[in-house]
Amino acid sequence: MAIALVTGGSRGIGRATALLLAQEGYTVAVNYQQNLHAAQEVMNLITQA
Repeated sequence: MAIALVTGGSRGIGRATALLLAQEGYTVAVNYQQNLHAAQEVMNLITQA
């Protein structure tokens, strides 16, 4: 099982990278600095896929 840690994963390039890696079968950990809501949204999208 491949695991990816995406820093800045709540928006922009980090968000796109996290979603793409999840689609490719990676287990993804998303790191964020300020926007908890945006990070939770990304994680919800990943878990729904």
